[in-house]
Amino acid sequence: MKALSDNRLVKAFAELKAAGGKTLLPFVTAGYPDLETTTALLNEFERRGVRVCELGIPFSDPIADGPVIQASYTEALSKGLRLADIFEAVRRYRAAGGELALVAMLSYSIVFRRGAEKFLADAAGAGFDGLIVPDLPLEEAGAFEPLAAKAGLANVMLVAPNTPPDRRVEIARHSRGFLYFISVAGITGERTRLPESTLQAVAELRKHTATPVCIGFGVSSPETVAHVCEVADGAIVGSAIVHRITDAVRANAGREKLVAETGEFVSQLLAPLNPRA
Repeated sequence: MKALSDNRLVKAFAELKAAGGKTLLPFVTAGYPDLETTTALLNEFERRGVRVCELGIPFSDPIADGPVIQASYTEALSKGLRLADIFEAVRRYRAAGGELALVAMLSYSIVFRRGAEKFLADAAGAGFDGLIVPDLPLEEAGAFEPLAAKAGLANVMLVAPNTPPDRRVEIARHSRGFLYFISVAGITGERTRLPESTLQAVAELRKHTATPVCIGFGVSSPETVAHVCEVADGAIVGSAIVHRITDAVRANAGREKLVAETGEFVSQLLAPLNPRA
């Protein structure tokens, strides 16, 4: 059992806070277009300076995913991808020296099917550092969070624009690693600008919690990364990255070119957060 103080995700945000830094959290679908490419992307992101990455665990009934991510899930599942395959890929990534903090984003039904304690033990054993379970309500998080912590995993909670302010603070109290602030109501997808009301809400929330806050849904360019990180500790980019992976797949670009082009886009997203680079 690994203490949360030794957790890569918790340590990454502690180090960023000490240095006054902000971070990018790229999202990729595990197993899309295949697990070898997923591993290559993780290595490429790490090489380019990423500290934390979200891995989407494909599920047949996406919860809040837009069409780009939904399509990637469908494609991965159509090839017979299994949870055990993802765990094994992460295990190999760790064995080869991979140091990214990895956060699995998945439906609670996947956890429930295996049994919470067994799932958490298996995820931690594979090398995950945290979980984002969008359909885990606050009322059940009180029981789930200590189980995750016992396994050495950070349970990352989500809040939405329509979450009442008092409830946001309560959710932040249960969230470990960071708090995922959904920028807009609805599903994931690329947007050119995010609502100012979201940034104001994050700024207000920061007055009431020491938990790092990261903004996702709609963050898709260096400009939007810079915009949200004026108030947030990190920017989460998913659909824009998966979109570029899909474009490379459709163009038959090959793994090496797909990874290089996606990595270059991630470097562009990182640029506003590394002004001296």
